[in-house]
Amino acid sequence: MEWLTYDVLRLLWWALLGLLLIGFAVLGGNDLGVGALLPFVARSDTERRVTINSIGPTWEGNQVWFILGGGASFAAFPALYAAAFSGFYFAMLLILVALILRPVGFEFRNKLLNPRWRALWDGALFIGGAAPALLFGVAFGNLFLGVPFHFDSDLRFHFDGGFLLLLRPFALLCGLVSLGMLTAHGAAFLNMKTEGIVQQRAALLLPWLALTTLLLFAVGGAWLATGIDGYHISSAHDATGPSDPLLKTVTRSTGGWLGNYAMFPGVMAIPIVAALALLSAAVWHRFAVPAFIATFIAVAAIVATAGFSLFPFLFTSSSQPSHSLTVWDATSSKLTLAIMFFAVLVFLPLILLYTAWVFRVLRGKVSAVYVEDNKHSLY
Repeated sequence: MEWLTYDVLRLLWWALLGLLLIGFAVLGGNDLGVGALLPFVARSDTERRVTINSIGPTWEGNQVWFILGGGASFAAFPALYAAAFSGFYFAMLLILVALILRPVGFEFRNKLLNPRWRALWDGALFIGGAAPALLFGVAFGNLFLGVPFHFDSDLRFHFDGGFLLLLRPFALLCGLVSLGMLTAHGAAFLNMKTEGIVQQRAALLLPWLALTTLLLFAVGGAWLATGIDGYHISSAHDATGPSDPLLKTVTRSTGGWLGNYAMFPGVMAIPIVAALALLSAAVWHRFAVPAFIATFIAVAAIVATAGFSLFPFLFTSSSQPSHSLTVWDATSSKLTLAIMFFAVLVFLPLILLYTAWVFRVLRGKVSAVYVEDNKHSLY
């Protein structure tokens, strides 16, 4: 295919990586949100079991999107994978530990009837939901701020900071946006998937979570426009050239992250859609399905806003801006990208069809009566 040139493949894989991240955010995100809301929507053991079993049948399948995103970055953007897992090593470790707490909590909670035992694993499920939701946002925030790293002449990666350096005010604000949007998504899911007091509490929390997220999102956008230096490739660059991040020069300027919106004004519709979707979720919180669709759209639009704002940058350096990784200089070879692209054309539709089928089969609400009648087969 003549049109499938190296620059097109690079752009397609940037879009596919974004799609996989959005897939994890909107599917695995409501699982994380439900876990983070567990202490707030469930008081008794039965209520906690209703909450947990609302995501029990699907949470493992939703992790596929996270695995696919990591695999795609490893194969399509190996330099990004190496730099991110080195620069964010401790943060990634914390996320993985938190994610490990989730399956352990699901499997061990119901082994004993002891209240202290179950409270222990309820706490694990809460941490396993809230910590990744927060830390994923912190990581995205640091991409806008830049991370202190550089490459030597042999393209060996050197990280010049530490974990505490990542906990800067703007990055923490992005973490709160992430936590807010996923808890709102989780509340909308519980509102749709449960009955009784759990559903009522989730419905009451949803407008507050959605409006808080909207406020934080607006503050983040204003801060990005007026107080954060954006990155811009200032040299001529070859979109079909070799994957060498040292062949370009990069400048920084306040408000620079808004450059893509000035160049492509239509892209401004994405953050507007995110804001309108959050507002709709708050207004429609008593209508379960419309509210869930609204938070679904809001989460996807917020992640897309971050991706379009950063483009073409993937991993930014604050100490050596010209060493930042971009879509044009951090990819695998053209042959690798082409083979993977055709594999995705086959397998991604299958995953989407299977996911849709699973949710259709497992549709319906989880009630206290159902949980009590199936004590030995449910979480």
